Amino acid sequence: MIRPRAVVLSGDGINCSNETAFALEQAGFEAVISHTSELLAKPKQLMKSELLALPGGFSFGDEIASGKVLAVKIRHRMLEVLHSYIEKGSLVLGICNGFQTLVQLGLLPNSEEGSESIVSLTHNSGGRFINRWVEMTVNSDSATSTNSPFFKGLSKISLPIRHGEGRIQVRPDAKDSDIAIVKERAALNYNEDVNGSFEKIAALTNSKGNVLGLMPHPEAYIRHSQHPAFQTIKRQNSSSDSLKNTPFENPPDGLTILKNAHASLS
Repeated sequence: MIRPRAVVLSGDGINCSNETAFALEQAGFEAVISHTSELLAKPKQLMKSELLALPGGFSFGDEIASGKVLAVKIRHRMLEVLHSYIEKGSLVLGICNGFQTLVQLGLLPNSEEGSESIVSLTHNSGGRFINRWVEMTVNSDSATSTNSPFFKGLSKISLPIRHGEGRIQVRPDAKDSDIAIVKERAALNYNEDVNGSFEKIAALTNSKGNVLGLMPHPEAYIRHSQHPAFQTIKRQNSSSDSLKNTPFENPPDGLTILKNAHASLS
């Protein structure tokens, strides 16, 4: 059985490539790690894959702004190819710094060629780097998020975040129609105000639902043992059905998101 191919960007400060590739492999993909310089030199190679993953990290040291330099390089060398890739229905997944890059490129919440950027990702309201697990809700009021392949069957999600610039802001001169688009394409909302994001948004999709950017890390929750409460709850439920009727009776949320992406391509 041929597995869908996923290209995972690496290098230049991106530090979650291996974890992201491993998680995609566990979800059924053939994951190929590609250095940014390699892909930018031959951008049409991207068209041979079904998913592009921009992992978390600190691409180019987050000079100027998080994801900015990587976005400039992609815009200069492969934005036209990327637009074609998105238009044909292939999946793009930007995690943390990858999400920041997609926003810098103007691909979220609008991915259409020539779209203006109406959001930014800026410093957390508390002024500090955040490293913690968060609870989120899939935006059931959004047709784009509920139709997105990534969130099928999910309503509540638990994942870790680790970022200093994850606060989503709408452009000050945004029109009411722009604000409506941002709300409509909010895929995930934090259950509490974590970083000051507009409408507590943790993730955005494009109109087709095939481009997803999210601040939490799905690749960091593909085994139940990765959750900080797992051992405690397991000890409290010492029977053979120790995961039944606990938050861990279903597959880990991060793995489910990636498996959903795989299922949509099968």
